[in-house]
Amino acid sequence: MKIKLFLVIVLFTFLSAISSWANSTTAIDEPITSIVVKKSDRKMYLFNGEKVLRRYRIGLGFSPKGDKKFEGDGKTPEGKYYIDRKNPNSQYYLSLGISYPNDNDRKEAAKLGKSPGGDIFIHGRDKSPKWWKRDWTFGCIAIRNHEMDEIYRAVAIGTPIFILP
Repeated sequence: MKIKLFLVIVLFTFLSAISSWANSTTAIDEPITSIVVKKSDRKMYLFNGEKVLRRYRIGLGFSPKGDKKFEGDGKTPEGKYYIDRKNPNSQYYLSLGISYPNDNDRKEAAKLGKSPGGDIFIHGRDKSPKWWKRDWTFGCIAIRNHEMDEIYRAVAIGTPIFILP
């Protein structure tokens, strides 16, 4: 029984490694029509129409549950936004700007007497390692730098991003 369990674990680990390797070694040759983030699963998906082209494991804000309400709450926003800029000189490797805050975000923050903040990005990692912390950003979506290279090249300004709970 222990041997079977060990073999299943080894097989699963091997298949996961191959899947991850295959996901990152072929160029994205189809346009990205949307990005979907599932916060609860810590996953981000790049789509062409209804076809998933890539999936990535992500880190979120340091207080990931719930929608971002105001600057400093450590939450990653939820809703429909757009990629609105590219920053090749980002503090966190490369970054893609997310169009947060929208009008609704500003109204929600104003009701609380706070600023909604801004500067929400998909970005790589900075120079200090964060591997021991899953959710470490101030509300951004973090991925590995080599994945950010791929995403930065493939995603156009104006691409919709749907950030789900």
